[in-house]
Amino acid sequence: MLDFLIQILQCPACHGELSWQVSVGRGDSIEEAEARCTACGATYPVREGVAVFLTPDIRRKDLWEDVDSHLIQYLRQHPDVERQLMDVPLEALAPADQFYRGLVLEERGDFEQAKAALDAAWPGLYLAEHLACHQQQMEYVVQTLASGDGPIVDLASGRCQLVEALARAVTRPIVATDFSPCVLWRDRRWMQFQGLLEGISFLAFDARHTPFKDASVETLTTNLGLPNIEQPGSLLQELRRIVSGTFWAISQFYPQDDEANAAALRDAEVSELVFRRSTLDHFAAAGWHVELVNPCSAAARPTPIGVVLEGAGIDAFPVAETTLEWCVLLAR
Repeated sequence: MLDFLIQILQCPACHGELSWQVSVGRGDSIEEAEARCTACGATYPVREGVAVFLTPDIRRKDLWEDVDSHLIQYLRQHPDVERQLMDVPLEALAPADQFYRGLVLEERGDFEQAKAALDAAWPGLYLAEHLACHQQQMEYVVQTLASGDGPIVDLASGRCQLVEALARAVTRPIVATDFSPCVLWRDRRWMQFQGLLEGISFLAFDARHTPFKDASVETLTTNLGLPNIEQPGSLLQELRRIVSGTFWAISQFYPQDDEANAAALRDAEVSELVFRRSTLDHFAAAGWHVELVNPCSAAARPTPIGVVLEGAGIDAFPVAETTLEWCVLLAR
């Protein structure tokens, strides 16, 4: 993480001031350190460039780690399946299997071949209009933010698609964040492989308990990160506390009358921020003023499942074909 962050970070548990002990630094980058809260005594490490601000009371459920570890363990126990996945020509695999091959190659540190596998997978996993709408939203955010200044904090960065696009186009510091330290360590290696690591920090935290001081974030972004976070009311109130400028949220909304997907989303307890009406209601209740810009619509279908990894899927939703409304949600 870049050392300018020290000035705007606090204890996510009690909001106390942090005392820093930096053991390994590289220029203005902190590689190894420990931050201790001067009020409650909680400690937060920086390891391999990733700062981990997960409070002790938070239930740990790292889905990224679960997927990676279970996949590697499964292949280790089934070498015949591993050969079918890894040793055949890439074009012989189904799109979902191409995707999982990419994950395995990432785990092995072969990012060049991993990129080739993932690039091959996307057109088979998603409809062309779906990919085009998503790309349109990312380009809108990147082009708009390219002319500004000050740090950009990206919420729920996941595989860092938006962070990577921003890093290629802006000179501003970027902070990639996620609940999962594991995915951030992967993202850091990926950015280093791409030659984009300069100027990017990596912070792990629960978005309902961020480590930022009040009104310390001028520009907040997220790329489809809202539906993945539980308890949207407390989340949006926390983001309202830290954001002094604008929240740019790439979003997609299901039709209000889409009963098949609505039922599945409710069962998974992630339905609050995937419909336009309820999303706007939640933002208003948290004190935000919202504008929806750059709209487009595209058909979406359930992502195909694996053949070699029989039954392995990529996305849980949609469960039935639908038409999604895409936009950038601007909240101030």
